[in-house]
Amino acid sequence: MSMILRAWNWYQNSLSVHPVRTQVATSGVLWAVGDVTAQYITHSAAASSSSKKRLQLSATKAADDKFVTDWRRVAVTSMFGVGFVGPVGHFWYEGLEKFISHKLQLMPQTARSVATKVAMDGLIFGPVHLFVFFSYMGLSAGKTIPEVKEDLKRNYFPALVLEGGVWPIVQVFNFRYVPVKYQLLYVNLFCLLDSAFLSWLEQQKDAAWKKWFQPFHSANGKGGKL
Repeated sequence: MSMILRAWNWYQNSLSVHPVRTQVATSGVLWAVGDVTAQYITHSAAASSSSKKRLQLSATKAADDKFVTDWRRVAVTSMFGVGFVGPVGHFWYEGLEKFISHKLQLMPQTARSVATKVAMDGLIFGPVHLFVFFSYMGLSAGKTIPEVKEDLKRNYFPALVLEGGVWPIVQVFNFRYVPVKYQLLYVNLFCLLDSAFLSWLEQQKDAAWKKWFQPFHSANGKGGKL
């Protein structure tokens, strides 16, 4: 318990002295952990689905199926946390608070203030965040622009729909009950799960369940354009 308190005190001090650096470092670590988690989940799911086939494999072949972390991918994903989530998220949430309080002159933590923040976060930051993530991951993997566009067509709308059902709930609690000083920490903790989800989704390639979103995509992107 004392170690947790010391870590918390260190975080508070770092956040007060170097807020941007602290958020950048925290985001990098959490997104790295999230990607390792996503890789493990993907490996475990694949191993489970082929369990019957593995019964027929030799011991040597089974050993080859042991989970091995793709550290290059972890580094790439971590850099997304460092280069985008940390700095952009920091200024976004601070700017959002100032805009709501000063420009719209809404009282903090009121229903109208919380609803406005949730709506702006979901309509502006969320879609931009997903677009940058999938574009960055594709380009970092050495894909061409046309290939990245195909990845966006395959992954963007499923992620937008699925996350759209979760993040508003998360953000209602954040904007209503969490002090502004710690809202970024709260978001970063949930980004641990979010990074795992997005990394897992990006690794799913042409999974059959993504076809469920084809009607949605067709209605929003006629002519093969995103």
